[in-house]
Amino acid sequence: MSTHMQTTAPPPAFRIGLTGDFFSHGHPVYPDFDLGVLERAAGMVCSTFSSHTDEVTPQQLSGLHGVIVLSPRITQHSLSQSHELLAVSRFGVGYDTVDVVACTANDVALCITSGAVDRPMAEATVGWMFALAYRMRLKDLQMREVRWDQRGMIMGTGLYGRTAGIIGFGGIGRSVVGMLSGLGMNPPLVYDPGVASEIIAAHGGRSVNLPYLMARSDFVSVHCPLNPQTKNLISAPELDLMKPDAFILNTARGGIINEDALFEVLAARRIAGAALDCFTSEPVIEPHRFALLENVILAPHNIGWTRELFRDIGAMACQNLIDLAHGKYPSAVVNPEVFDRPSFQKKWESVRIDHPPSTN
Repeated sequence: MSTHMQTTAPPPAFRIGLTGDFFSHGHPVYPDFDLGVLERAAGMVCSTFSSHTDEVTPQQLSGLHGVIVLSPRITQHSLSQSHELLAVSRFGVGYDTVDVVACTANDVALCITSGAVDRPMAEATVGWMFALAYRMRLKDLQMREVRWDQRGMIMGTGLYGRTAGIIGFGGIGRSVVGMLSGLGMNPPLVYDPGVASEIIAAHGGRSVNLPYLMARSDFVSVHCPLNPQTKNLISAPELDLMKPDAFILNTARGGIINEDALFEVLAARRIAGAALDCFTSEPVIEPHRFALLENVILAPHNIGWTRELFRDIGAMACQNLIDLAHGKYPSAVVNPEVFDRPSFQKKWESVRIDHPPSTN
């Protein structure tokens, strides 16, 4: 008499990796990024890369269905062996470090965290507008150097009746326009060829071309992505159009404003000042030349970082992968055309934990 032993197959799992820069010496760099979102979702298994590299390697992606990426680049080489990888979820909205064409060609969806950064970045932008207009950096320095008797030498200007120019009308640009609406400023000027003028008008802005915006804005604020079309979008000809008492702010990406041209106009005081959160070459590991200028406010690409921002970005980055694992379309996909590829659909079907592959 024989005995038949029935074994139970292990439950399917959707394997996720986090790039190594989320942790330092075993501790989370950003504690407000709560991985509990993944831990509470059925079937999700999470691990962290053992080391941090500037470019994700094929070996690091081996066996993964999804990856949450902070700063490393994702290239064609990274994806060259990504037979099971279904998605890259960027921890943020920028994706200039990710080869989108390579993602699509390798049947990998690229997800970002649109919406999670809008309010913090908009608040930081408007805060910087006030700081520039009221010359807060110089007044702080004046007090620290006990130059009380020189108070009258540093005079600010109000925002009332002035004009903001918004370059890029995505979620952050729209949030900035919304926050400015109650300050008594003129209707914002908006340059974004990819957004219909009717949509811009519906949000309270006025669609204009770039030279018009540069010439008539008191504050030029950059919120567009960095790509071949926007690299050096603002160079010497555009900066020369600005008013001498106007300010420029960049909280988007370095490289959109030509740094050589910007340094020249700021050093010559041909414009009033600038606030810069991002730079052509990052990370900045030695004193930057813009730090020599007293009419510039600087931040190390973190001006909008708040506890709420990291909480919300983390939750959305995780949710993008949870949705895919359960057969749902994520909220923000950069390359939606990948879903039309039969090879992607076949891969998706094979790794979904709500429809595990057949064992027959």
